[in-house]
Amino acid sequence: MTGPLVRARSLTYNARPPMPILDERSLDFLSHSPDQTRRLGVRLGELLKPGDLVCLAGDLGSGKTTLAQGIARGWGCLDPVTSPTFVLINEYRRADDTRLYHFDAFRLSGAGEGNNLGLEDLFEEGPVLVEWPDRVGEMLPDERLWVRLQWVDESRRELRFESEGPRYDRLLRQFRKAAFGG
Repeated sequence: MTGPLVRARSLTYNARPPMPILDERSLDFLSHSPDQTRRLGVRLGELLKPGDLVCLAGDLGSGKTTLAQGIARGWGCLDPVTSPTFVLINEYRRADDTRLYHFDAFRLSGAGEGNNLGLEDLFEEGPVLVEWPDRVGEMLPDERLWVRLQWVDESRRELRFESEGPRYDRLLRQFRKAAFGG
């Protein structure tokens, strides 16, 4: 009788989707609400410095702008944060007069259009958030923090943070500690 029970457990185990491989350069999180996504963004925004690049990738409605709202709040933004889809670049200020840039590449056809908008110059002035980074990938610095967002249901989103480069490895470690302790 032990055989069938073991086999039944084996079938149940194999039916589950594979678990993500976790390492020091990535972090997976399931947000249960837009407010939770914003709060997570606040923790990240508190750590950003001029020159930092955060790439926000995901389909329409996956929570990119919601996360950006939290990041801007944590960074100290004084302005309301909205999607830059139609204006392409939003500039947010904080009390010390530094700027955070929120760029949306959805309507661009490639890196050439991003160059024409002066995106590369923004990295010298403040942190930069880029929505739809795949559309201008060739012009972005190799080192960056990727946040991939995926729609799960009406309120829940999966977020995967991935660091690329030593600065972003440190940033991800600091973020993990700030957001989750330890």
